[in-house]
Amino acid sequence: MSQMLYNDQIMERDNVIDIEDRGYQFGDGIYEVIGVYDGEPLMMDEHMERLERSARELRLTLPASTSELKSNLEKLVEANGLEEGIIYMQVSRGIASREHGFPASQTPAVTVAYTREEEREPDVEDQGATAVLAEDIRWLRCDIKTLNLLPNVMAKQKAVENNAVEAILHRGGTVTEASASNVFMVTGGELYTHPADNYILNGITRRKIIQLCDELNINVNEQTYTVDDLLNADEVFVSATKMDIIPILKIDDQTIGNGKPGKITKQILQQFRSLYEVGARNKA
Repeated sequence: MSQMLYNDQIMERDNVIDIEDRGYQFGDGIYEVIGVYDGEPLMMDEHMERLERSARELRLTLPASTSELKSNLEKLVEANGLEEGIIYMQVSRGIASREHGFPASQTPAVTVAYTREEEREPDVEDQGATAVLAEDIRWLRCDIKTLNLLPNVMAKQKAVENNAVEAILHRGGTVTEASASNVFMVTGGELYTHPADNYILNGITRRKIIQLCDELNINVNEQTYTVDDLLNADEVFVSATKMDIIPILKIDDQTIGNGKPGKITKQILQQFRSLYEVGARNKA
């Protein structure tokens, strides 16, 4: 796993980041995390589309077309022989003298990517986990997948210190998402999740879940709901790339539903698993 992508070259992973890279100094850049299952990146096109949107929102020019980026990432997976794990890639605005404003002359954006082995956690998916609540103190453009993640880091650390899988964020009593995942609740047989506006990142797994619910005839409500609604829900789960879908059985000291993974959550999880299980069968 020593090979990395730097711009359009695959090379040994070593010290390649310049001290004046704007991503390093300002968090002035964007990123994507793509799950790899049985050697195949999952939903790569959707990740590339979101990368394009993030770049557009930050007025950042990608250094290559998404088709070229996709090809390079696939080569990186092959170079590292990755079967199970993730691709992490980021694009910064480039290297320039440290001034807050954009560089006066156009600097070439810098692309960096690497792979990491990461096994699936079917036991956690099947048995469920716990979460904690945390105040959402992030900026107001959470829809852009930027490198500015310190509030997320602090929230995740709270989860770690409480032996929880996630920290579920709320802004003024309204549930938004979690530190590194989207949040769903089930009430009365219907699914609820925060609208895909500027307060959350529209997760690729989140989008796929909504599509799968249409196939399963499960009604999805993209609307705001409160912490009280969440704590009194029949089922709660979180979703993210490679985390997939994890049922939440307890939040802080409050047991959710009957304290077991719910029927609808399990239906959605099984449908999601079929996305990469079919690919594995075809590959075999």
